[in-house]
Amino acid sequence: MSTRSTPILSVLTEDLLIRINEKLVQDSDRKTWRLICKELHRVDSLTRKTLRVLHVEFLLTLLKNYTNLHTLDLSVCPRIDDGTISLLLHHVDHSIWARNLKCLNLSRANGLKFAGLEMLVGGCKGLESVDVSYCCGFGDREAAAISGCGGLRELRMDKCLGVSDVGLAKIVVGCGRLERLSLKWCMEISDLGVELLCKKCLELKFLDVSYLKVTNESLRSIASLPKLEDLAMVGCPFVNDVGLQFLENGCPLLQKIDVARCDCVSSYGLSSLIGGHSGLLHIDAGHCFSEVSPSFVKCTQKLKNLNTIIIDGGRVSDTIFQTISNNCKSLIEIGLSKCEGVTNMGIIQLVSGCVNLKIINLTCCRSIADAAITAIANSCRNLLCLKLESCNMITEKSLEQLGLHCLLLEVLDLTDCCGINDRGLERLSRCSRLLCLKLGLCTNISDKGLLYIASNCSELHELDLYRCKNIGDGGLAALSSGCKKLRKLNLSYCIEVTDKGMKSLGYLEELSDLELRGLDKITGVGLTALVTRCKRLTYLDLKHCEKIDDSGFQVLAYYSRNLRQLNLSYCAITDMTLCMLMGNLTRLQDVDLVHLTNVTVEGFELVLRACCVRIKKIKLVAALSFLLSSEVQGILHARGCKIRWD
Repeated sequence: MSTRSTPILSVLTEDLLIRINEKLVQDSDRKTWRLICKELHRVDSLTRKTLRVLHVEFLLTLLKNYTNLHTLDLSVCPRIDDGTISLLLHHVDHSIWARNLKCLNLSRANGLKFAGLEMLVGGCKGLESVDVSYCCGFGDREAAAISGCGGLRELRMDKCLGVSDVGLAKIVVGCGRLERLSLKWCMEISDLGVELLCKKCLELKFLDVSYLKVTNESLRSIASLPKLEDLAMVGCPFVNDVGLQFLENGCPLLQKIDVARCDCVSSYGLSSLIGGHSGLLHIDAGHCFSEVSPSFVKCTQKLKNLNTIIIDGGRVSDTIFQTISNNCKSLIEIGLSKCEGVTNMGIIQLVSGCVNLKIINLTCCRSIADAAITAIANSCRNLLCLKLESCNMITEKSLEQLGLHCLLLEVLDLTDCCGINDRGLERLSRCSRLLCLKLGLCTNISDKGLLYIASNCSELHELDLYRCKNIGDGGLAALSSGCKKLRKLNLSYCIEVTDKGMKSLGYLEELSDLELRGLDKITGVGLTALVTRCKRLTYLDLKHCEKIDDSGFQVLAYYSRNLRQLNLSYCAITDMTLCMLMGNLTRLQDVDLVHLTNVTVEGFELVLRACCVRIKKIKLVAALSFLLSSEVQGILHARGCKIRWD
């Protein structure tokens, strides 16, 4: 007598299902989980705390299903506006979803104005974190709406160019509990606004005033903040050593300071700041002063817990490295990009004392050779990230040492290191935890070297093969079978790649960013094979892929609905197909359409009218600025679209 077996899911309690669900970290795993059955989908709906919406047309349904959200990210929904917010708050189960919401990301929501923000603030009374960065229509009136969030603890307003001291004043008066505030690129904010901020928001722990036209008076005000831990003031042209001296005796809890690209700040001023803050953990003075003085480095002796120092662009000497080695035993990260005077001996001295280094940036340190990399590999066994772009003296010997000793390595940049070859990649492939590998302009590598990487580095997420002229279809076949987690791939000007290679790439279903610029051997057949399988593509560069015809672009229009950025410059697309493409790709926000010789002015007019609601950036040939109607250009500007004329 046969008995029917009981499905295992039916005997698991809801509590156990919830605990299993919490163990799933990857989005792909969560998706598979909730598709198994209705019960698992219900558990996912009950427990999900974070939601990043890709398709605005599904927003209504999603918020009905997920009512316990703490974080809602709408940054990639280009069509969010006041009407959408009204619909969500008044028609989605009486806005149950809004009651528990703590964090809201509205970055780049150019259609959202005062009325919509006011409704949001009124409906989401528990908001603690809001991001309105890059909202071109965000001004003082919108800032007044945000000021209604009395419990706000974090606010990002990067590049909100319409906000002035008046708008900032409304925010700081209404949101006195702010702990984190970013005003980066808010060019209308002055010393007056910063002064009021520092008087009202005494709980601030993080403040970013990068690229503002503030002066030393702002630093005098900032020095009064009793709880400030992290201050970013990148590219502030009117701040100098006097301002840093104000900070010397203020901000008693300061741990991180970023004065990169502050042209008027010297090593003397930074030394004075260090003198008053023995608890500093992170110093970024990249491209700040032309020469790194011994007195500045000597001051680091007081910073027993310093873990990061970035001095990009400064002139250094072996003595400097010896001092850092002696003083900074806790150092985890050092930035030396484009520093003059970096030698093998200097690096050997540095790593002899700083054995805990995990991140080293030696970009454009052209005197570095195998001896320095060997020392790094032998001393820094926990190395995670090494940037060696344009270090042309490095050979396969360096990669052999990294493969032997740096088995935790995750990020390696070898761009323009012409001494790298297939044998070196074989040695490097022992670093099986690699997530990001950049080999652009390494012209001596071929499919053989790529095979070694693909065979052993299965965790790889990002690979750059820009202008690797010997890479062809065989290498891509190896990648498609060995690197299933690949998300970003640059094959621009890998001229041996054909339609066969595109078919192989189709098996990389996690692929989101793909650059195929200048591949003149791929046709519509290859593009079709690619996009029918890679449905997660969000960025695609097809510039100068001149053999792809309308048939390929029509398939692209049908299958690649998730594309947000697209480059079609110098392609053979025609009016009708371009209209179809731009109409179908409803998530597209940034597009390059330069030198499309088969598209007429009338075609461009139709295309721009069709996509003006959602497009945020578009690049066109300069001659079109005189040929396109003032009406269509006016519509684009009114919608916040930035036109770049080539």
